[in-house]
Amino acid sequence: MLAWSQASQQWQQLKSVPGLTDTAASGVQIPDDLTQVGYVSGAYGVAGSIRVTPFSTDADALLNVSTWWLDKPGLHAVTVRTAKIHGGDVVAQLAGVVGRDASEALKGAAVTIPRSQFPQLPADEFYWSDLIGLDVINLQGEALGQVTDMMHNGAQSILRITPLAGADATSAAERLIPFVDHFVKTVDQAARTITVDWGLDY
Repeated sequence: MLAWSQASQQWQQLKSVPGLTDTAASGVQIPDDLTQVGYVSGAYGVAGSIRVTPFSTDADALLNVSTWWLDKPGLHAVTVRTAKIHGGDVVAQLAGVVGRDASEALKGAAVTIPRSQFPQLPADEFYWSDLIGLDVINLQGEALGQVTDMMHNGAQSILRITPLAGADATSAAERLIPFVDHFVKTVDQAARTITVDWGLDY
């Protein structure tokens, strides 16, 4: 049901910030829907390729978008010459990154792309960034809280739900609900709600 893996602290939208690199400062408009999809985990080989650890099981966005935005040494756009899956990571060659020293210098950089360029998903699949912030109610119409984070336990994705302000003792605890058909009945992005089969006392 879920096609993308991102922790909430790793998907914040990035806005124009001071200290941009020359690329961004020279007139390249920064998209307002940049979403982190991975990070540079190191160099690959000696020619300047980088290894990117994606927040996705399939890494479609990384493989199908020709421009990434990196935040090291400052937020800037880079042209992707090649990108391919290698093990669980993506190995990419970026324009202007030549030699192992240059690729090592990018280690730790956040890799972001515009949300509008994410591959289209089937109707019953969702990106984590689309679920965070939605209100969660149960089949009885009772409010359980709001999705503030997503987790993955190795087998399935999990909604991390923070109770609403002023919640009573019955609903004051954080809830972890597996994002599987057995519990998640509907996701209405227009209404910004998720309906689950989950009692207040669970």
